[in-house]
Amino acid sequence: MELRNQCRIIRTTELAAAQERLNELERQKMETLKFYSPASLLHRLQEAMNKTEEESESLHRQLLDREIDIGAFVQKYKKLRTTYHRRALTHLAVKTSLTG
Repeated sequence: MELRNQCRIIRTTELAAAQERLNELERQKMETLKFYSPASLLHRLQEAMNKTEEESESLHRQLLDREIDIGAFVQKYKKLRTTYHRRALTHLAVKTSLTG
């Protein structure tokens, strides 16, 4: 009888620990799935587009305020705008494929 009680206690304790670990793994799985969901990826792409747009506007202001020379401006601006448009095309392609 004593051994049965000890076995039951051990099983209950181990089961509780295993259940807790399973719950933690399920939570991590859901967070990972949410992070890589199409909506989340699309949102992060939009944020990256907005950031690049702000950076190119800032660079343009620097040119107008004569804080940067034209050669450096053209090189940096071209890179920023290329990045922006690549992201915009990817964003449009994803939205189109998700809706149709």
